[in-house]
Amino acid sequence: MTATETSPTGGRTFRPSLLGIGLTLLGLALFVRLGFWQLDRADQKQALLDQYASGQQTQVEITSQNARTLPRYQRVKVSGRYDPAHQILLDNMPSHAGQPGYRVLTPLDTPAGWLLVDRGWLPLGATRKNLPDIRVGGEARTVTGTTDALPRAGLQLAIPPVDQSAPWPRLLSFPTHDALEQQLGRELLAGLLLLDPSQPEGYERIWEAHLGFKPERHVGYAVQWFALAAAALILFLVTSFRTKKATDESSR
Repeated sequence: MTATETSPTGGRTFRPSLLGIGLTLLGLALFVRLGFWQLDRADQKQALLDQYASGQQTQVEITSQNARTLPRYQRVKVSGRYDPAHQILLDNMPSHAGQPGYRVLTPLDTPAGWLLVDRGWLPLGATRKNLPDIRVGGEARTVTGTTDALPRAGLQLAIPPVDQSAPWPRLLSFPTHDALEQQLGRELLAGLLLLDPSQPEGYERIWEAHLGFKPERHVGYAVQWFALAAAALILFLVTSFRTKKATDESSR
């Protein structure tokens, strides 16, 4: 090569530092792991959507044989009688539009066992002492709805002691299954029955699979993490090429 010629890298050599290698490998491992975690979350959310769609296609009657094995989001029908005297108001439950309020849980005595029916959402009153009127008849009836799990808080607190003298309906915030059994003093079937909007004696009912973020949003986040991984690799490569003078000085 003559004095007038230049090398393909413009006189620069690839000489990464140990610190640069370590930081790049750490960043790549973190960004790629987060990207695949978001893709896994997207798959989980899509599975919930598929389960919801599948469960809505057929209706199953709840019996003592299948009551404890029904999948989430299965459309069902069941006969029984409401217990109007012992109802639960789930606190901190937003409406479909995000307005604060309650969801009304009413025990239903069925041949398969006691089942909590979610009769829908009601807004807050002027104060929390002004509870809504949720009276319901106790006659025999057949109800239809969709099975679901209890709402869960991001951070589950300890179960507060049960005050048996507290009036009904009782106001509870994200109770567990065990806490509800303690409040009601009876064994309950797992989960809830989300009362169909066509059923009488209910409130706002806009039911859907509980997703938080939809699968597409998780995929978008995954793309961002993978893009950060690519950017970290490119930055490492760019900064690892040094001029001959800089290389010589760093080797002294």
